[in-house]
Order: sequence, then structure tokens, then C-alpha cells
Amino acid sequence: MTDSASSLLQELRTARTSLDQISESLQSQADLLRQRGIALPSTTAQAISSLKADFMRLEGQVVEAQTELGQLRALATMSARITTTLDVDTVLSETMDIVIALTRAERGYLILVNEAEGTLEFRIIRDDSVNPLRASSVPQISQTILREVMTTRQPLLADNAYKDERLQGNASVANFALRSVLCVPLLLREKVIGVVYVDNRLQSGVFTEREKHTLVAFASTAAVAIGNAMLYADIQRLLNEITRVKALMDNVFESIGSGVIATDAQDIITTFNRAAAHILAQNPDESIGQPLRTILPRFSSGLADLLEMVRQSQRPSALETELQTLRGTVIVNLKLNPLRGSSDDSQQGLALVMEDITRQRAREQQINMLKTYLPPAMVDNIQTISSLALGGERREVTCVFVEVRPFSTLDDVPPIQALSLIDRYLSVATACIHDTQGVIDKYMGTEIMALYNTQLSPQQNHAWLAIEAALLMRDAFVRLYREQGINPQPHFYRIGLHSGVATLGNVGSLNRRNFTALGDTVNLAKRLQENAQRGQIIISQESLEQLQAATPSPSLPYRFVELPPIQVKGRQQVTRIYEVFRQ
Repeated sequence: MTDSASSLLQELRTARTSLDQISESLQSQADLLRQRGIALPSTTAQAISSLKADFMRLEGQVVEAQTELGQLRALATMSARITTTLDVDTVLSETMDIVIALTRAERGYLILVNEAEGTLEFRIIRDDSVNPLRASSVPQISQTILREVMTTRQPLLADNAYKDERLQGNASVANFALRSVLCVPLLLREKVIGVVYVDNRLQSGVFTEREKHTLVAFASTAAVAIGNAMLYADIQRLLNEITRVKALMDNVFESIGSGVIATDAQDIITTFNRAAAHILAQNPDESIGQPLRTILPRFSSGLADLLEMVRQSQRPSALETELQTLRGTVIVNLKLNPLRGSSDDSQQGLALVMEDITRQRAREQQINMLKTYLPPAMVDNIQTISSLALGGERREVTCVFVEVRPFSTLDDVPPIQALSLIDRYLSVATACIHDTQGVIDKYMGTEIMALYNTQLSPQQNHAWLAIEAALLMRDAFVRLYREQGINPQPHFYRIGLHSGVATLGNVGSLNRRNFTALGDTVNLAKRLQENAQRGQIIISQESLEQLQAATPSPSLPYRFVELPPIQVKGRQQVTRIYEVFRQ
């Protein structure tokens, strides 16, 4: 209360005291005058009484005005305080403290709308009966009043809620024995973000229109402060998430093995990770801001054309190329992607992702060279072979022996030329075996031993594949004769094949091993090849049966001519054999 207001109120109270003294003095004089038969005018007492009432009313108005003025000043001070902080919890807590101070409420709650879950959330509670540590302890307030205020977007004041006609039949009002209730919506840009609720369960008439107007005015400021604090909190969370994601992306970006370079529309490098620096032998920090052409060493015409094509077509492309760097020639697999603007399709630059495949290509060359000395299936499945124990395992296979051309047919050919010719014949036979998924076990001069249905390439129809390989060799040898301008009669080749159980696996030592097949099946296939005439393909009865069992079609494209059975060395029983032709 100001000094002038206090002085005015003191003067009013002094005047009222003087009036009381005058009233008492007149009353004494009136008694004396009555004893003498004299009476005061009747209007005198009435005037004094009316004057007393006027003084009391004026004093009450001064007190009321000063109270309201104090509330408004406190409202201005407190509003300024809550609008200077951006911490949500601080704003909410101070808002509730101000509300309690302005309304002199027994209990108070600040309730916000949880848009994500579509529920009301008690954010601040000023209620001694509610234990925040107990989940089952909830405020006992009227949900009907909350819904009414949020729906109508208007404040609700009930100076005696228990008898208020608007709240008759409301079970929560009756059960909670509510008396004075004041609930005000928090409006932010015409949207209800929550409510401020205060009540008194003991006294009625605690809240008046003055408290309602004051709280409505404060709620407008509080809603803005709360909205700003919540927006700031959201921005902080977003910034923290962006920072976290950026840090994660930077870590990922720096840790990936692929080189990554990004440029702007003028081909100036904006991004250059450590993998790219290692591949190109460049300093990553010094590369940023440099033209792309100065960083990619010795631009090849193909790479320059590809960059221009990607710029023009705005479509990704790829290229395998060699780059000359400070650490030597590097083979890279280069992928180029155009960068476009987020709001339109305007070109923003290029993104280049490069993989250093120098070692990979070197390994491939070594493997290809190795395959010229070892069976390709053996090289491709070296891990499978290495897992086999010394001694191997028994399985059904078809073994093929091929003599491509005997040395006796090359007596008049110089040794170097003869060796070259034999290599041509061996190459033709090798291609046929590989085309039918066979595994070459070994080369023996002018002969080849091949296996079908090994652990390297399991095959149900292994006899059919072996026969097909033999017939492909016959056709290929005929073409080779034609190329060489010869017409040998009979042909040079002899082929024998037999199906049966053999032992397959590694033989040798821990330091040097050889994958091969051993047993009677291998021996018999060799004997059939030795007993074949030049230009003949001989198979055993067992191979024919395996073929018929695995390929039961009645229209096989082969013709089998049974030959006289033979007695081979090392076997007591005779062997039924057949010569094979295409239909």
C-alpha cells in the first residue's frame, strides 16, 4: 500500500473515530436534555448513523482498491519475472506460486495438454494431500470443471461450488466437498494448451470477480511464457539431437572404408573424408576448398567425360579407373551421384564414392594365374578342401580318363612345337570338362584325369555330365582337326569313364597336400581308357546304370553300342562296356 493510500485510510479511520466520539457525546447530552424536558432533533442521530456508514463504506472501497492495485502491481512484477526465463520447469513452478499468491487459494494445479498422448498432465501441484512419490496419489479435483473450461475456453468461477446450479449433479464436486473454485484456460494463439485450477474445500466466497479477472490477465501472460519455454525446450532437444546425429554421422563418415568426396556446383570440394585422403595420398584439410581437378590426380579422359555426363544428365554413374598418386598407381571403383537442392532439382554439385580395389584386382590376377595350374573348382573352394582330413572320405563319383593325342603321332614334329600342339589339345579337353562342372584331378603328359560329384561340386547326374563332357571333347577335337587342316583316321583321342565309389580327400603331409581320388573306380576308368581304340569313348555298365537312374528320360540323346566285355588287370570279374555316340 502506498504512503498516500495509507494516509487517506488513516484519515478516514481518524474521522470515523471522531464521529464515534461525537456520537457518544451527543448521546450523553441527549440524556441530560431529556431530564430537562428538551429533545434533540430526530434527524441528528440518523445523520450521524448515515455518516458512520458512509465512512465505513469509503474505507472498504479504499481497502478494496488498494488490494486490487497491489494485485495488479504484483501481477506485473511476476509476469516480468516468468517471461525472462526459458526453463520450462522454472516457468511452470513460478507461475503456480504467483497464482497461489494472487488468489490466496488452498490448493492449486497447473495442468497442460499432452498432445502426443491426448491426455491432461498435472505438471505443477500445490496440494499437501498429494504425495508426488506415490503413483496412486492423485489430485481430487473435478474433471467436469476441467472439461468445461477447455471446451468453452472460458474461465469458471464458483464461489460456492457445492450449491452452484451449474455444477449440480456433479459427483466429484459433491464427493470432494468443493466450495470455492476458480479455473482459467491457458490460451496460446487461440489454442488451449492447459488450465490453471485453484480451489478451497473449506470456505465459500474466497474467489471473486476480481480474482477471476486478475487470473485471466495473468493466464494470458503465463501461456505465452509457457509456450516460449516449451518451444525453447523443443528447439534445445532438436539442437541436441542434431548435434548428436551430426557427431554420429561424422564418426561414421570418418570411419567408413570408402573414400567420399563432395563438391559444390562449381566443382569445389566441400567434403573430403580420411579414406579418400588415404586412397589419393592427399591432406584432407588442405583438400577442402580446392577444385576437384587438382585433387583427382591425372584426370583420364574417360573420367572427365563421365563427370561431365553426370552433370548434364543428373543421373548416377560408375567407372573403374586407374589413378596415379604419390604412392603409385591406384585402381578405384568410382561411383558418381549428382547432388540436388532440397527445394528444387537444381544442381548442387557431385558426390564421389571411391573404393580402392588395387589389392582386390591383384588377388584376382593371382587367382586367375593359379587357375591355370590348378582346377578352377579347387581354387574357388580351397576352404572346403582344406577342411577335409588327411585320408579323405568315400563317395560315389564318375571318373574320366582322356588321352588327347599320343606322342607317337608327333614323331616328326620338333619337341617345342609338339609341346605347343599338346597344350592346344589339353586346353580343348579342359574347357569341355569345366563347361560340365567337372574337376580336373591331374594332367599326366598327354592325358587328363577328371572327377564328377566331388565334395567341391556335388552332382546327382554325374555320369550324364561326364558322358556329355566326353562327347563335347569329340566335337571340339573335330573342329581342332579342321583348324589344323588334318583329317586323322582314326581320331587321336581315347576316353574311358566309370562310375563307382572312390576315396576322395587330401593326401600328403601337413605342409603339402594334394586333393585326389583313389580306389578301384579310378583304376577301372584308367583301364577302360587304355582299352579304348583311338576315336572311341568307352563307358562301363555301372556308368550306364547311374545315367539311367539319375536321368530316367526314355529319349536320351545318346546311343550306346555294347562291346565285348573285357577282363582288366586287378579284377576277377569281366567288365561290360559300351561305346557312346550322339543320336
